Amino acid sequence: MTDAREINRAHWDALAAVHGAGVPGGHYDLDAVVAGRGLNEAEQAAVDAAVGSVAGLDVLHLQCHVGIDSIALARAGARVTGVDLSPASLAAAGALAQRCGVELELVEAEATALPPSLRGRFDLVYATVGVICWIEDIGAWMRSAASALRPGGTLVLVDAHPVYQMALTFDPLDVDFPYAFDGPHEFENEGTYADPSADVATKEVVYAHSLGEVVNAAIAAGLRIDALDEHLDADADPRGMVAAREADGRFRVRLGGEQPIPLLFTLLASKPAT
Repeated sequence: MTDAREINRAHWDALAAVHGAGVPGGHYDLDAVVAGRGLNEAEQAAVDAAVGSVAGLDVLHLQCHVGIDSIALARAGARVTGVDLSPASLAAAGALAQRCGVELELVEAEATALPPSLRGRFDLVYATVGVICWIEDIGAWMRSAASALRPGGTLVLVDAHPVYQMALTFDPLDVDFPYAFDGPHEFENEGTYADPSADVATKEVVYAHSLGEVVNAAIAAGLRIDALDEHLDADADPRGMVAAREADGRFRVRLGGEQPIPLLFTLLASKPAT
């Protein structure tokens, strides 16, 4: 296999060309972002629980892609640094921030190997939906996040639940991905998760991480676990094409048409003050 990091960098550069141009009606509806759309429900709830207001805080947005959440955090008064491995994503983030009249610091770097200039600088490290599946070494990711925090700082991680990641489809059930880490999985894609019709063909290399692996990696990195929540419904489909919107407007996946499975999890962890 070609180096997974290079495959994934090329993948995200290609997706940035689509998402950075805007996909109307969804997460990458950039006109809505410019007009002031903020974080999604689970992300906002996690930030509120972790720190309350971000006004005046230094925030590191890991794996920021085209910067939509970075911009929302900056608009709320944070000093935001966005990190991504994809130069095309960072260029799109810079252009979108300029449209929004928002200032971001943007850094090209691997999330598992942040530059020394970012160490110990941040009150909040923020990473959400679709981040850790790209990381082979979840321990290195957690150590990197912890290294960027000041004493007393907090990590907010909101991501797709590993149970939800397992299935290609749920009706009928077709499982094509493990629950826990077992090495790399390479897939070929047409389009993007936000725009399946986009003229994009890429490869990606992704990794499974169980909840236990994620929590234990945080503990091993010296972080204190403050909360772990699992969400049986969401205001949007975390994978963009699997969950169904039900009559109450919420997205769910029900096994056998009955019991909902978790779509997302939220982990809040903090760096001890001393």
